[in-house]
Amino acid sequence: METEVQREARALGDPTRHRLFRYIVDAPGPVGVGELTDYVRLNHNAVRQHLAVLKDAGLVIEEVEDRDRPGRPRLLYRLHPEMAGRWGTAGPYAWLAGLLSDAIHRKQDPRQVGRQDGHRRAAELAGVGERVDLLEEEMVRRGFRPTRVERGRQVDFVLGRCPFSEVAGFDPEVICQLHLGLAEGLAEGLGGLAVERLVPKDPRRAGCRLVVRREPASTGVSA
Repeated sequence: METEVQREARALGDPTRHRLFRYIVDAPGPVGVGELTDYVRLNHNAVRQHLAVLKDAGLVIEEVEDRDRPGRPRLLYRLHPEMAGRWGTAGPYAWLAGLLSDAIHRKQDPRQVGRQDGHRRAAELAGVGERVDLLEEEMVRRGFRPTRVERGRQVDFVLGRCPFSEVAGFDPEVICQLHLGLAEGLAEGLGGLAVERLVPKDPRRAGCRLVVRREPASTGVSA
C-alpha cells in the first residue's frame, strides 16, 4: 500500500507539477488556474490535471473564490496547511520561534504573546464571515485539523493534530498556553465569542478540546 510520503513524492516527481507546487508555495496568496497556465505555458486542461494530482496527494488545497463581482468564481489553490515544513516549504516552527522570542524580550508569558498574535490575526479577518467559521478556518490554516461540535451556544473543537507535537511532547505547558492565548485573542478580536477552556491531551496522539461559547448579542438597552 502506498504511503502518504510515497504519494507526495510521486506527485512531485513530475517536473511540471513540481514547478506548479513551488509557484503555489511561493505565492503571497491563493493562485488561480489562469495564472498557473501563464507560468508553465501549458493549456488549461493540462494544468488542471496536474493540479488534480497535487490535490489528491494532499499537497495543495482547492477552494472556490469568494467573488463579489459578476462572473463565475474561480478555483484557487494554496499549500495544504499540513504540508508546512515539508518538501522545502516554510514550517510552523518559524512562527513559534518568533512568538517565543517575543515572550522572552517582552518578559511576557506564552499565553499573553499568543493572545496578542490572535488579536493581530483577528484584525485581518474581521468582517469577512461568520465568527465561529473564521475561528475554525484559522485553526485549519494552522494545521490543527479541528472537528466542530455545536451544543446550543457552546461550540467544541476537537483538535485532530498538534502542529508542534515534537516540542509539546517535551514542554506541553508552554505550547498549550500559547495555543490557548491565540484562541482567546482570536475570539476577543472577532467579537461575540469567548474561550471557556482548553482541555489538553497527549500532543503526540492529539485530541485536545477547545471549548468556545457564543456570547448573546447586546440589546443596547441599559437598565
